[in-house]
Amino acid sequence: MPYDDERLWKFQWPAWASSVWARNAGVYTSGALFSLAFYVMLDAAVWSKSTANGSDVHVTFVDWLPLVCSSLGMLIINSVEKARLASDSIGYSGLGMGGGGGGGVAWQARVVLFLGFASLAGGMAGGVCIFVLKFVVPSVGMPMLGMGIENVLANGLVGLASVILWISQNMEDEYAYNLAL
Repeated sequence: MPYDDERLWKFQWPAWASSVWARNAGVYTSGALFSLAFYVMLDAAVWSKSTANGSDVHVTFVDWLPLVCSSLGMLIINSVEKARLASDSIGYSGLGMGGGGGGGVAWQARVVLFLGFASLAGGMAGGVCIFVLKFVVPSVGMPMLGMGIENVLANGLVGLASVILWISQNMEDEYAYNLAL
């Protein structure tokens, strides 16, 4: 394999890693993880209201808020294209967010991506806080403690699904055309 000055890493990705198959597998895996996250949270909510739960600890609207924040973060993160993060060329420049000029699409995309990751991290942190304050501090027993574990697991699955979806949507393939003036 000849040495190429344009490469960053010594080893290259396998041929299947940049194919359409890998992109589709990533998208479907992300969808499955996202669906599993909502199933896990819904399972905790349904078990909470069943007669098998004989305690005073139940899943309420507050328990759903971290998952809503994580899902909103996933939506925001996956609305940003990777190409926009470094696209401060003449073709993309505009007036910016304040209307005063000087701001480009890359700066705006980075801010939006930061807000998406902040929402995703806030959802995960909210799930952990609810788990600690509602289940660990009052020393709730194991069948009810499972509801808190499922809340944290659901937020973690949404975060993992978000990362997998963003990576798989922004993969380069051999059929992508890069147009430049």
